[in-house]
Amino acid sequence: MSATAETDDQQPTKKNHNKYRRDKPWDNEDINHWEIDKWDEEKDQLPGGHLLEESSFATLFPKYREAYLRQVWPVVTRALDKAKIACELNLVEGSMTVRTTRKTADPYIILKARDLLKLLARSIPVAQALKILDDECHCDIVKVGGLVRNKERFVKRRQRLLGPDGATLKALELLTGCYILVQGNTVSIMANSHTGLKQARQVVIDCMNNIHPVYNIKRLMIQKELAKDPKLADEDWSRFLPTFRKKNVPRKKPASATAAAKKPVEKKAYTPFPPAQTPRKVDLQLDTGEYFISERERKAKKLAEKTAKATATSKEKRAARERELEQVPEASSSGSSKKRSSTNDASSTSVDVNQLKEKFGQKSKSKKRSTDMSDFLDVAPDKKQKKKK
Repeated sequence: MSATAETDDQQPTKKNHNKYRRDKPWDNEDINHWEIDKWDEEKDQLPGGHLLEESSFATLFPKYREAYLRQVWPVVTRALDKAKIACELNLVEGSMTVRTTRKTADPYIILKARDLLKLLARSIPVAQALKILDDECHCDIVKVGGLVRNKERFVKRRQRLLGPDGATLKALELLTGCYILVQGNTVSIMANSHTGLKQARQVVIDCMNNIHPVYNIKRLMIQKELAKDPKLADEDWSRFLPTFRKKNVPRKKPASATAAAKKPVEKKAYTPFPPAQTPRKVDLQLDTGEYFISERERKAKKLAEKTAKATATSKEKRAARERELEQVPEASSSGSSKKRSSTNDASSTSVDVNQLKEKFGQKSKSKKRSTDMSDFLDVAPDKKQKKKK
């Protein structure tokens, strides 16, 4: 009996936490607790019938958006009037403001209106931006301007996110189910699910951290195919997903760097004492005695040194000019000798040329005599004289 009593004492008694718990009306498997119910003005009412305090949000917009916003603002006001939200466009300050009114029933709609202004300021078309007023739609604006310091590198990585003819961005939109717009230093994302927003944001940040979006697109494609299989819903997908590691490929060093590395470095003798301190300007003036000279004398001394230096440089330049002038006659004499030699050659050949000229001259005269028309025509003597003249 004693043994059995000891075993009973050793076994711990389990507590029944649900002893006094009654069944609640929401303890039903048919109810989706994650579903966000829409605001119904007839069923859902605020305590007191209206908001106690006025809430307002303002957003600045760039100058190039002014013309578009002026054109589109009536559409925005009509959409916000349905939600009982007042809006204002200030073109002097370059800002947009939204605020609640006494008629505003939905307390969360003011945050949706704030997101609408942000999206309009970031160049999203009004037709797309107005979708944010729905409860199912969410947005995220990723600031990528500060992620990369070098501007050229930032522009290249931003273009990498777009891809050729926007193909990379389009593929990313299809896989994540988001609307993505790259504008300036920000990337605006709109989606109907938080998972899509999270995936798109991660791809954008990875792209700015020098990870190509193609790798993430490949992962997303595999995840999309795995999600179709219900058997793999509760399993780990890491064995199916590819892992991309950075490879540090050794680059070829320039010849100058290799030559400098090969040069033997002379080892200096070790001394426990530190190197001598470089003298100050005042110390040098004390050594030369210039410190004790008055300011006027110091300026006169500097001027004298300057003039002496100028005269020395002018003498050097003059001597260099004289040397150049001395070298010119030698070139001219050589040129004259060349001319002489050429004239001698010409004189030697001129004999033959003169003989040929005489021969051709005699032939031309004989031809002229035979072909002179004055022999065959009666011409007045005074006219012939004029021709001779």
